[in-house]
Formats: sequence, C-alpha cells, structure tokens
Amino acid sequence: MNDTDLLEELVELSRLAGEEIMQIYAKDFAIEFKNDDSPVTEADLAANRVITAGLARLTPDIPVLSEESANISWQERQTWQRYWLVDPIDGTKEFIKKNGEFTVNIALIEKGKPTMGVVFAPALNICYLAAQSIGAFRECGEARIELKVTKKPNQGTIKVVGSRSHPSTELADYLAQFDDVEMVPKGSSLKLCLVAEGEADIYPRLGPTSEWDTGAGHAVASIAGATVSQIDGSPLTYNQKESYLNPYFVVSRLDA
Repeated sequence: MNDTDLLEELVELSRLAGEEIMQIYAKDFAIEFKNDDSPVTEADLAANRVITAGLARLTPDIPVLSEESANISWQERQTWQRYWLVDPIDGTKEFIKKNGEFTVNIALIEKGKPTMGVVFAPALNICYLAAQSIGAFRECGEARIELKVTKKPNQGTIKVVGSRSHPSTELADYLAQFDDVEMVPKGSSLKLCLVAEGEADIYPRLGPTSEWDTGAGHAVASIAGATVSQIDGSPLTYNQKESYLNPYFVVSRLDA
C-alpha cells in the first residue's frame, strides 16, 4: 500500500474510532483510574479495540504500541525499526469535562521519528493528517487544506498555546523571555496542530507527557514545517529508551 492510500485508511480508521467515542460521550460513562492516577473510560478502551484491529488488518507486519496496551517489554520494543504509536483518546480529562478538546492519535514511527500521523477531534469534526512523502493537511467537513508553516520573527506578540489541564510554574518562567505573550488554552494534541496551522506561534511543554500523547501531532507539526525539539534543541525522538515519558520539548514556528 502506498503512503497516500495508507494515510487515507488511517483517517477512516480514526473516524471509526471517533464514532465509538461519541456514542459513549453522549451518555453517562464510568471513570476508572490507572496506577499513575490518570483516568480511563470505556471510550478509551472501545476506541483502542477499533484502532488496533484496523491496524492489524492494514499492516499485519507492523507492531502497535498503544497507551491502552503498553505492557510490551523494552527488550522487544528496542528491536522495532517501524511501529504504530496510538493514543485512542488523547485528552481523557477533556473528554470527561465534555469540552470537545480530545483527539484520536495514530502515528507511524520509523527509526525514532514520526513519518505519518493522524489527529482526529471527533467532537469538533476536525482532522489533521500528515505523511512525510505527501505533506500536512487540515480537514474540516468537505474542505481539506494544506498546512505550510510560515516562520515568524521572535518579536511582537507571541501566541503561546498551553494546556487547559496542566498549568505549570516552569512555563511561566520560560515565557519570561518574551516581551508580550498571548495565551491560547487548548487540550490534547490539538496544541501541536495549532502551531502547524499558524494559530499559535509556540507550544512549550514543560511538564510530563508520554510518547503516545505527542507522536501524531509531532508528525503533523514537523511535516508542516514547524520545529519540534527538546529544550536543548536536540530532536524529540521515540522508542529510544525504556521509559515512555517524553523529555520537556518545544514546538515552534519562531525564527531562531
């Protein structure tokens, strides 16, 4: 299957997962908590079943790592050169709050780098999709537009997208370098996508995230032309260590 066809299949798969999610979103649902106190709902599990089954059908030779099925040993994972990285619902707290700002994330990781990704917000009916060989796009209804980041001078008012659920004192310290900041609150991996479409200038994440939280949005942002890097400027990579936790990172369209 070529990249164009595979990307379209991923979009369809994310929409199928979104249908499952929205059926549960429309009613009362139970909330459980994992060992790390992060919430999980029946929607997370239902979407995970749809996505993992769909990926197994599309690419049976490519392994899948999902937040909801992450008990894969490092000994096995470190041999992977190519794998799917999935978060069935990124922004479960936003899902629980019913503010619409949650996403389905599916990314293809090759040699530590996201090369294809889909971020679908089912409550908003907005889909971001990207493949290294094709480009990055935003789809809303029938319209699909290509995303190409325009670099912005590091001066004037800087639009900073930040988390609704994870405010940070470290973020305030980081933002002190800018003369004028306008905050744009947003949940889930939509934050990376806002930089990709130029609705925000920078997304500094100075708090904990896991690789499945960022893989798909990273693909969209970087393929659109944004910079995605660790605080020290080195690349943000995937499956290069035993822990799933990301280092602090910055997504930016600002000129260095």
